[in-house]
Amino acid sequence: MSRLGSYGRLAGAALLLIRSDALIPRELDPLLPPGTRTLARALRLFEGREGRTGRPGERLAAALERMGPVGVKLGQFLSTRADIFGADFAEDLSRLKDRLPPFPTDQAKAEVAAALGVPLEAVFAAFDAAVAGASLAQAHRAKLVGGKQVAVKVLRPGIEARVAADTEALREGARLAEAWAPAARRLEPRAFAETVIRALELELDLRFEAAGADELRAVMAHDGYMRAPAVCWEGVAKRVLTLEWAPGAPLSDPAALTQAGLDRPALANNLIRAFLAQALDHGVFHADLHEGNLFIAAPARLTAVDFGIVGRLGPGERRYLAEILWGFLRRDYVRVARVHFEAGYVPAHHDEAAFAQALRAVGEPVFGLKARDVSMGRLIAQLFEITALFDMRLRPELVLLQKTMVTVEGVARRIDPEHDIWGAAEPVVARWIARELSPVARLRDFARDARAVVSALARLAEPEMGSELAQPPPDEPATASEPLAPRDGARAALWFFAGAAISALSFLLAVTFRLIGAR
Repeated sequence: MSRLGSYGRLAGAALLLIRSDALIPRELDPLLPPGTRTLARALRLFEGREGRTGRPGERLAAALERMGPVGVKLGQFLSTRADIFGADFAEDLSRLKDRLPPFPTDQAKAEVAAALGVPLEAVFAAFDAAVAGASLAQAHRAKLVGGKQVAVKVLRPGIEARVAADTEALREGARLAEAWAPAARRLEPRAFAETVIRALELELDLRFEAAGADELRAVMAHDGYMRAPAVCWEGVAKRVLTLEWAPGAPLSDPAALTQAGLDRPALANNLIRAFLAQALDHGVFHADLHEGNLFIAAPARLTAVDFGIVGRLGPGERRYLAEILWGFLRRDYVRVARVHFEAGYVPAHHDEAAFAQALRAVGEPVFGLKARDVSMGRLIAQLFEITALFDMRLRPELVLLQKTMVTVEGVARRIDPEHDIWGAAEPVVARWIARELSPVARLRDFARDARAVVSALARLAEPEMGSELAQPPPDEPATASEPLAPRDGARAALWFFAGAAISALSFLLAVTFRLIGAR
């Protein structure tokens, strides 16, 4: 796409934002310098009816939804930056949904057959009209030849070309924002745009979503708090995804929570614990758990769908999440601060005690309140708000984690307005702390590190030993009184200390497990 075409798309998007009063919202007027305030008022002369109602985040969400797939995805990612835009604004954007009229069923059938490379009848005994339509794809209820009820997701015809054109415009807009809007640089517009574009690229290949669904189904089975439909691999291709039909009613249906026999407190507990168990225990989580992606059935059964966004956490990030939640639960701000410094999220030149003081300012106001009145997501958002003071660079996986946490908490409170978020979280977090930070766990980690050191030493020694064997024998053998070469002495010392460490470790493990067995 030419740069001129990108500018045209950007101009159209700017006009839509102006008509929605979402470019420079009127709520910002008291904070603007006189020149910018005058510009904002001039732009408001072109404001449409849609710009006169709702909060800024709601108006922006509506405008982005009208822009199409890239606009929707951009809004979803902006909703992760509560540290910059504020929690209320992020919450409004997090509810962004992309709803479009479905394209004809006959066309969908042709797309499915072409993607699978076989006649439709070879896979499906029945294929119904669309039950949901989004900007990238739509879903149909169908029946496999074997009789199994399934949901078939098929990409919209020509959507790849539309997304490609919009992403080029997004890149150009990010470049302009970085060059001309210094205040926007903290958001890192170009890197942010590439993150949005990469997420869209993955969502345009439904084989990746199938793999994510299959992985999360196995993860969810460990605890049983949540389920995922099985992937029907015979109905999977780049543009088609087939899953078992999810039981129950979509949580987005107002009647879903009126089902007979529904245990709403248990349902809300299962949602919180499912998310935390996925993130902490397995390091992979469903990162788009809004009401439209959750099906519920009595008494407290949860089934997740739509696996286009999967979050991942490494061991360090999992420890970070568990320890900050546990620290806030115990009001141990020094511990929470230490975790931030150990993880490298706060640069070492800052004062750890001052950071602990800032954390106390975040945590103390929520204590003394009833647990059900304490927002975990809001607390995490406030924690991220102090990042500018301590040069804390947020990692993408933590931003996605925050966004999901806020979404999950909001859904849990809508299921059960009296829900105790912290009470639901504590068993999962306490289990992780006991398992990963206990003395036995530390010994296990020490043993693993010792094995790694010995393996590395062995690899270093092998080439040297091989080269020594290849050397011709010396004319005169060394006598016992000759000293070792420095390199030989260093290697011998390393092997000695490694052997001593392993011996000591073996003794400690034997004593520990004997004590455990005695209990």
